[in-house]
Amino acid sequence: MDYLLDLLQGLGIAAAIGIRPFLPVLLAGALAAANLGIDFEGTDFSFLEGTAFLLVIVVLVAVFGFVDRRRGADTSRDDPVVYALLAVSLVLGALLAAGSIADHSSTWWPGIPIGVAAASLGFLAARSLFGRVRARLDQDAQGALPIYAEGAALVACGASVLFPPLAIIVVVGLAWLLRGGQRRQGEKYAGLRILR
Repeated sequence: MDYLLDLLQGLGIAAAIGIRPFLPVLLAGALAAANLGIDFEGTDFSFLEGTAFLLVIVVLVAVFGFVDRRRGADTSRDDPVVYALLAVSLVLGALLAAGSIADHSSTWWPGIPIGVAAASLGFLAARSLFGRVRARLDQDAQGALPIYAEGAALVACGASVLFPPLAIIVVVGLAWLLRGGQRRQGEKYAGLRILR
């Protein structure tokens, strides 16, 4: 039972990291340092709650925050910043999911593919949703979207750490958002085909 709960916890944390990568990592590290719902101490992933690692994440928050402000925090475009965020999300999602499982089991390796899959889902769903929403907002309102994304990521991470079964709701919700975005995209192109 502990293994399943740790697996769900890792799944939810990784999905949250996919939405926005850095603040969920800081939250999970802080909760692990306080032994609240998660603990990396005594595992191969103890560095995830270490001061040096968390300081690196804080620096990355500052760097990507600066870059986001310069480019308008738009993740719907295809550019190197978006690909860098995706790569960071996949790595951090895999590490945190494996670390969550390692808390109670030495068989932590399933956390790596689960973390990568969940972070991918979170990234794609958030990119689709915020891309659609961004297109409907004026310039001032668009500036608030990263705050909503960070808030959603923190809530998803915190809920998954403190009550792991909620990770199922997080993942199902993200899959629903992604599917809805793909369906709307298909409807848009179907309408264009009719006009020809």
